[in-house]
Amino acid sequence: MSKQEVILCKDLETSLGRAVGNCPHDRLFILTDEHTHRLCMPQIAGLPFLKDAIEITIGAEDVHKTLETLASVWQTLSEKGATRHSLLINLGGGMVTDLGGFAAATFKRGIAYINVPTTLLAMVDASVGGKTGINFNGLKNEIGAFAPAASVLLETEFLRTLDAHNFFSGYAEMLKHGLISNTAHWAELLAFDTAAIDYARLKQLVGQSVQVKEDIVEQDPFEHGIRKALNLGHTVGHAFESLALAEGRPVLHGYAVAWGIVCELYLSHSKVGFPQNKMRQTIQFIKENYGTFVFDCKQYERLYELMLHDKKNTAGTVNFTLLKDIGDICINQTADKDTIFETFDFFRESM
Repeated sequence: MSKQEVILCKDLETSLGRAVGNCPHDRLFILTDEHTHRLCMPQIAGLPFLKDAIEITIGAEDVHKTLETLASVWQTLSEKGATRHSLLINLGGGMVTDLGGFAAATFKRGIAYINVPTTLLAMVDASVGGKTGINFNGLKNEIGAFAPAASVLLETEFLRTLDAHNFFSGYAEMLKHGLISNTAHWAELLAFDTAAIDYARLKQLVGQSVQVKEDIVEQDPFEHGIRKALNLGHTVGHAFESLALAEGRPVLHGYAVAWGIVCELYLSHSKVGFPQNKMRQTIQFIKENYGTFVFDCKQYERLYELMLHDKKNTAGTVNFTLLKDIGDICINQTADKDTIFETFDFFRESM
């Protein structure tokens, strides 16, 4: 898998102009959702090198990360004369960069694309690392491909348009990166003033967070080994997310990951000795900023069933990434059904 260029923008016009110039193309398309069409597209619409771009707008939020939406993007590309030499710019959050990346990876067997993430979650997670895909059959990211963007442009000025919920959704992935990197970065994230955001400092933290992910992806682009470190919180988190979607009470991805981190730090403590004080500090931060996910013991079986569908599993055994300490990663860990149910008990008691 080719390495993508990740740029922390000083000036979006200059960076985007260079990125587009580095991808010779016959036609140019920009994928937005209803939110980014309104809030972000006006910031780039007047740029001279985008004057002939064709905008494709899809529905916002994860409920639109579907085969039907994907087909509508393919349809528009086809109707508007896209060829294998065309270029797609994904301007949006993780849903847009995931779905747009997959559309680009599959149309005409693959066209070039550029990600311009507009949410914190997309900047530090979805747009970086080459994973693309859609939800299918009630399961998160069930269909997809590894297909890196030509460039990923991080313009943190877009974050000023984020509401608190979307800010914290992205911040959960940053917290995960802190946990799998080093104690100083983790402590800095817990101490950051999320009530009065210093955007200059946030830009530096975003840069550090992306670097953590990039370093891991470079070592293991196709997730055969250490890249599984990035799944901390996701085995349980995706189950929470899928259950919430099935029950008609969808939650933001980062919130599900934060709640998943609570469960998987408990497993880390009980199975491989993650320090209790660091577990408690992290859980306290999550409790204060993310609230809780409400479920009862009647839903344990359904959550367990959803976890069995996780792509990281082998031979029907649930696979976890756990931590002995901050930055001390244990991939390919397992837990039996009783232990997983005990973890659900801990979550409900702690949160």
